Amino acid sequence: MLPTPHAALTRSALAALSTLVLLAAAPCEAATTPPNTPTSTPAEASLTLLTEAAGPRIEPTVYGHFVEHLGTGVYGGLWVGPQSRIPNTRGWRNDVLGALRRLKVPVIRWPGGCFADDYDWRDGIGAPSRRPVRLNKVWGNVPDDNRVGTHEFMDLAEQLGTEVYIAGNMGSMPPRAMAQWLEYMTSDSPSALANERRRNGRDKPWKVRYFGVGNESWGCGGHMRPEYAADLHRQYATFLRAPVVRVASGDGEGNERVTEVMMQMARDDMDAISLHHYTVPGPWEQKGLAAGFDRQRWAKTLQEVTTGLEEHVAKTIAIMNRHDPAGRVALYVDEWGMWHDQEPGSTPGFLYQQNTLRDAVVGALTFNVFHRHTDRVKMANLAQMVNVLQALVLTDGPRMLLTPTYHLFDLYLPFQGATPLKLTLQTPRYTEGDISLPAVDVTAARAADGSTHLALVNLDPTRPASVHTGLQQAATGRVLTAPAMDSHNTFDRPGHVQPAPYAAHPGPQGLTLDLPPRAIVVVRLATP
Repeated sequence: MLPTPHAALTRSALAALSTLVLLAAAPCEAATTPPNTPTSTPAEASLTLLTEAAGPRIEPTVYGHFVEHLGTGVYGGLWVGPQSRIPNTRGWRNDVLGALRRLKVPVIRWPGGCFADDYDWRDGIGAPSRRPVRLNKVWGNVPDDNRVGTHEFMDLAEQLGTEVYIAGNMGSMPPRAMAQWLEYMTSDSPSALANERRRNGRDKPWKVRYFGVGNESWGCGGHMRPEYAADLHRQYATFLRAPVVRVASGDGEGNERVTEVMMQMARDDMDAISLHHYTVPGPWEQKGLAAGFDRQRWAKTLQEVTTGLEEHVAKTIAIMNRHDPAGRVALYVDEWGMWHDQEPGSTPGFLYQQNTLRDAVVGALTFNVFHRHTDRVKMANLAQMVNVLQALVLTDGPRMLLTPTYHLFDLYLPFQGATPLKLTLQTPRYTEGDISLPAVDVTAARAADGSTHLALVNLDPTRPASVHTGLQQAATGRVLTAPAMDSHNTFDRPGHVQPAPYAAHPGPQGLTLDLPPRAIVVVRLATP
């Protein structure tokens, strides 16, 4: 079993843990691949940490979230209604919001996603009993009674103390409708729209900082040619007369031409452009389930981040640099995460999937990519917050559990607003069949209070790693690992995967950070 949360992991304890998790994982993997011979011989890596900044600060919004009207992501997951027996505040679940508050949620994107491309904001205002029932044509063709609309979502944001990122409908509504929604939310004037908001129960205007001008215009947002999408963006953005960050719909398929044309034709009418990137463990038609995979699939999935996401972000930024050398336009990766096949027996179109240690490792590698590109990457939004895709929280009626991805966000809290630091990492390779990856990945940053934080990921699922730093400081923090690659929390065992304390002290050769297999370690260095 894993160490209890009350005992810090020393180097000797980590060595014992490494052997333990190797032995525990072998039966799980033996069904699909021959078991590896457990070994406690670690991969030896060397880290040189510099004090020089590697780029601008890591914006807190890089740890943003995404809530769409999809499956039980809103209804049942976050919202249960004021009359529910599940404890709630004005309809929003107290247990889920309590967990989310601990993550200091910086921004939430809503109401989609593809749902936003068919959403009429007027359906979600006024007396709830009079709101029309619409079919969610994108996700399951199920009825949506619009019980959660603008006022309710803004209440959620205020309860969490977070910024809002509204996704406007450029796919099926006219520019006037988008402009009127923004005025309804933000105007302090005596206009008809502002007075309508007041009659609906909100006197003061809300603060809307980010506004998406369309979503996936190349796909569910209208299947538009890039040139047509650029023209439409300019038209719609013209009428957004409140001081918002205007976010253009960018690439989501690895089509560089979308970014090229949008930046060439519409850069003066945008403040940011989006990028969507999902990590898919296999072919789209056979993505595989979140659990029950072999070591080859583990390695292939991690490669989709270390190579796939890294290249997608770098190529997008290169295009942006050609058209915007001053760096005014930001890059928002406002949909990212693991996309598995749905869990057997779940409702078709609801995108409900389990969440394992692999999801957390993918998330850590993803954050490390974003940290390396803070010159442009100013926001990122995990898809999605509750019960959908790579969720932080899963619910089942009144029950709730926190996923390994939730614990990842908790581990990485010190990086919100921190400044990334330059470093040099020499690491051996982790090889699985024809896939070769760095065995260790590292990011480092200096927080606003001057403290230095490191996040280290051991990609190898069966071999520990030792990272030699030469530093003369102790390190304390937490480690997230588990007995198997696909370990996950269930409603019967909600604490099966959770962080444990970690500590390391410098020896004669300086500080060495020992990592168990398939592990994420986040530490704070002691003040010299």
